[in-house]
This record gives sequence, C-alpha cells and structure tokens, in this order.
Amino acid sequence: MAEEKKELERGKHEMDLTTGAILPKMLLFTVPIVLSSLLQLLFNAADVIVVGRFAGDNSLAAVGSTGALVNLLTNLFLGVGVGVNVMAARFYGARNRKDLSDTIHTSMLFSIVGGFVLTGIGLTLAEPMLVLMQTPEKVLPLAALYLRIYFLGMPALMIYNFGSAVLRAKGDTRRPLIYLSIAGVLNVVLNLFFVIVLKMDVAGVGAATAISQCLSALLIWICLTREEEMFRLDWRKLKLHTQRLLEVLRIGVPAGFEGIVFAISNVMIQAAINGFGEVVVAGSSAASNIEGFVFMGMYAFSQSILSFMGQNMGAGRFDRIRRITRVNLACTTVMGLALGGLASLFAKPLMGIYSSSPAVIDAGAYRLIIMCLPYFLCGAMDSLLCAVRGLGHSFAPMLTSVLSICAFRIAWLYTIFRIPRFHTPGVVYWSYPVSWIVALISIYVIYLLVVRREVAPHLTAKQTAC
Repeated sequence: MAEEKKELERGKHEMDLTTGAILPKMLLFTVPIVLSSLLQLLFNAADVIVVGRFAGDNSLAAVGSTGALVNLLTNLFLGVGVGVNVMAARFYGARNRKDLSDTIHTSMLFSIVGGFVLTGIGLTLAEPMLVLMQTPEKVLPLAALYLRIYFLGMPALMIYNFGSAVLRAKGDTRRPLIYLSIAGVLNVVLNLFFVIVLKMDVAGVGAATAISQCLSALLIWICLTREEEMFRLDWRKLKLHTQRLLEVLRIGVPAGFEGIVFAISNVMIQAAINGFGEVVVAGSSAASNIEGFVFMGMYAFSQSILSFMGQNMGAGRFDRIRRITRVNLACTTVMGLALGGLASLFAKPLMGIYSSSPAVIDAGAYRLIIMCLPYFLCGAMDSLLCAVRGLGHSFAPMLTSVLSICAFRIAWLYTIFRIPRFHTPGVVYWSYPVSWIVALISIYVIYLLVVRREVAPHLTAKQTAC
C-alpha cells in the first residue's frame, strides 16, 4: 500500500510527453510555465510599480533602465539552462538513469558557481556599464545601487532556474509554479514594507527581490533532494561530470551567447532611448515591463517544446516531431495575438498602473502600440528556435538569430536612426517588428533543414507524407 501511494504521488509530478494527444498535454504542461513566467516578471513589475508610485519618476527610470544590463550579464548562464532541459528530458525519455543523475548533479553545481561569478561581475561593473549605456546623471546613482543589491541574489536565481529546468524535463511544471508563487507573495510584501514603511527607495525593492529569490531557490533545492530515484539531488554527489557538462554546454552555450548578443543590441537600443531624457526613459521602461508579460506568455509555449522534443527524441518517437512543432507554433501565435492585442487596446490604462505622470503615460503607450500588435511574430520565431534546439542543434539557430535580429537592429541604429527626420523614439521601436520578420523567415529555413537531417531518415514513407 505504501509503495502504491509513493507511485501515485510520483506520477502526479511526471508527464509522459511521448504518447497521446499533443495539444491537451501541451496546454497542461505549459499553463504552469506561463504562470511561473508571469510571476517572475511580477518580481520586477512590483519593483517598478512600487517605486513609480511611492518614490518618483527618477526611481522608476532607475529600476526600469537596468533590465537590458541584467539580461546582458545573466543570459549566458540562463542559456545553459536550455541545455539542461534538453539533455535531462532526452535521458529521461530513454530511461537512462545514470546519465540523467550525472546531468542533474553537474548542472546544479554549475548553477551555484555561475551565480557567484555573476554576483562578482554585477558588484564590480554595475556603474561603469550603466555609464556606457548613457544612463541619465539624475538616474545613475539610484540605478547602480539597485543593480548591486539585485545581483546579490544571483546564486539563488541560477539555482531556481536550473532546478526548474530539471523538473520540466520530466513534465513537472506545477511545483516550480507553487514555489515561485510563495516567493512572489513575499516579494510584494517586502517591496511595500521596505519602500513605504522604511523609505528605502530602490534599495528596498532590490533587497526584496534578492530575498524572495533566495526563498524560491531554497524550496526547489529541497524539492530535488526529496525526489525519487533518477531525479534525486544529493549534495554529496555534486560533481562536474565532463561528458555531461559538454553535452549541456553544446546546446546551452550557443543559446546563452545568442541571449548575450540580443542583450547587447538591447543595451544599445536602451542607450538610444536614454538620449531622449527621463520622461521617455520612464515611459519606455514601464512599457517594456508590460511587453514582458506578452512575451513570456508566448515564450512559455516555445520553452515547452524543449521538453517535448527531448523526451520524444530520447524515446525514438520521431513520428511526433513535426506535429509537436505545428501545435506549439499555433499555440504561441494565438497567445501572442491575444495578449499583444489587449496590451495595445488598453495601453494607457496599463501605463497608468506604473505612473501618474501624463507625459510618462503617453510616452509608454506610444511604445506599446508599436510593439505589441506584431508581437506574435516574435513568438513564432522563438517557437521555431526552440524546436531546433530541442532537436539537438543550437549553433545554427544562434547564428541565424544573431545575424537576423541583433546585427539587423544595430545596423538600423547606425543607418536609419541616424537620419535627422528619423531620429525619434518611434523609429527605435520599429526596429523590433521588422527584425522579427527577417528572423522568422531565416529560422524556418533552418528548421526544415534540421528536420530533414535528424527526423526524416527515421520515418516511413507514410509518416513522411504526413
């Protein structure tokens, strides 16, 4: 009876993605990721809203203007989490217990080391990098202070994200959501207490975020130490297994490098926006935060395809690969059209949550209308990028997206944006949707080539026709 109870409990936290109808499982798998992603955004949104309402527009601009720089410094390590998800899912699909265990222990040790490296970088380079971004002088001291405190929580952020990647590999997206929900409530409570009661300004929201990240990391660490069999984390077994690390890095490093180059282009765009003054910076920062909710709604679906592809490739279910891609692409597009349309329709009321300044509201609403309506193109692009990574190829999508998006946006800033009549915030914002179209076409071609190489040889004539 006890064994049956254990088996039932274990089954609640696992999902076999290699059999059955794809759409119901994808929705069941992805909805907790959507909610988790939105809660992670609420960490920053709570920071932005509280300082905007209770500390003023300069504090709002200070917190909001650090987002691109945070992404620049964290994307390499977070990209490695993609490799963790893909390889763990593949070993789980193949029921390879030893390699799965080695991958988990290697990944979690890597997350700890990487987190402390990021903390050191953030503490020493925060202000110099903000200066390079042309952060307004009135905002610079506050932004540097917030950034340094925020980066104290980097080890915890890495542990949570890598731990979540491990759990997603076996289809468990519910428990990471629960842990993040608990941490999110703590974050909001501490935000209000530190800023309104203790008058700590940006230092308060930075400290609240770092503390809540520590809680989510602790919860997911405890969860992994209590897992059954293949997924159990034992701190005595923490070791960098060379072969497993190389497999994770082969997929994760190109994804992380892509994120870094994306962040560099976004830092350059942020620098261009900073040149238009505090009002535009504050409006753009708040609008960017709202866009994050649209993006994460789509990105959760594109992230889910990593686990689907990994398990099915590991189990040899090549006949499901193209159907998984089609279903995922449709879900991502529908989500993007729905959320992007709502954000555009209610642009000003949404901006009013972040600031009471009419000028800031107008500046932010202008960005939202340009960015959010075509945002579904970005979601479709990411869906195909993750599909190719799930099939075990990471370099080609990295190169394609770097050239089609990052290089394109930088070229846009140094050509079209330099023309006096086009030297406006709107022209900066338009670089995003145009680059999404270029990238979507490019990555679709890459996807077709990878499927022809990795999937088609394993299919019968009938399956190929489907």
